[in-house]
Amino acid sequence: MTERPPVLSVRGLSVRFLMPGGRRIAAVTDAHFDVAAGECLALIGESGCGKSVLASALLGLLPANAQTTGEARLGDLKLIAADERTLARTVRGRLIGLIPQSPAAHLTPVRTVRSQLEETVAALTAVRGRAAVRAAAEAAAERAAFPTDHLDRHPHELSGGLAQRAATALALLGDAPLLLADEPTTGLDRDLVDHTVDELRRHADGHDGGPGRALLVITHDLAAAQRIADRIAVMYAGRIVELTDSDTFFGTPGPRHPYSRGLLNALPDRAFTPIPGMPPELGDLPDGCAFVPRCERATDACTALPPTTSGLACHHPHVPKDIRA
Repeated sequence: MTERPPVLSVRGLSVRFLMPGGRRIAAVTDAHFDVAAGECLALIGESGCGKSVLASALLGLLPANAQTTGEARLGDLKLIAADERTLARTVRGRLIGLIPQSPAAHLTPVRTVRSQLEETVAALTAVRGRAAVRAAAEAAAERAAFPTDHLDRHPHELSGGLAQRAATALALLGDAPLLLADEPTTGLDRDLVDHTVDELRRHADGHDGGPGRALLVITHDLAAAQRIADRIAVMYAGRIVELTDSDTFFGTPGPRHPYSRGLLNALPDRAFTPIPGMPPELGDLPDGCAFVPRCERATDACTALPPTTSGLACHHPHVPKDIRA
């Protein structure tokens, strides 16, 4: 299989928040990954590990006290170095489609869902004419399983799940080469979760007749990640600690990092055993491996930060025989 060039290439991306008194919070540290057209990378991990901060850094949506280093390229465009004018007029919506973590906050409160969809159709597609724009907007709603009899409602009249589907419908419009979906299945029942991730997968594959798109999905839902992703990136305490193929992660030989294995073992259809303890505060990280207090494999060697080798950052990773008998 020919390796595809990356649409998004991230190298050494780090985000620090400067707090009052000079305290620094290490939200993202030294992230490295690529996403190609027609590929889905799922970024997983517990709440507070830095996943959404990473997404905000790519879109230039971080607060003023954030300090970002490293590089993120979308084709030839350097996202981290781009000014607000470029991000607002060229990147957001046109080069990067977004399904936000809090969709209600991103929908215009004084306009109906239909008017927002139709405006997006007119702005981001070649569709012209009132009837054609209306039909395209309704087709986008159908793809996202948004009921057509709710299209003339305002965002405050929608449930959380309906707001999520409205945001998904908006993100599926246009030909953005990268779609960034931050918790796209929040508030949805299992059937709608499956429908949503299948539609996102079709969008990435280009089954609408357009080109394949790169898809970066941030999710807590491991079942959804297994259904949609080609590769899995596991994030812990701001670092990507494992990056591997989805089939390897969920099947044989399985994940190698103890944290990754713990996430899988916490699932009801696996061992149903939670990881002991809590994630560390990002403002008070140790010099070495941050997973040490929760890891049964930790030794004195773990007081030093493990190098990242072949997508794995661990001094004592599991080997295949540890994971599958």
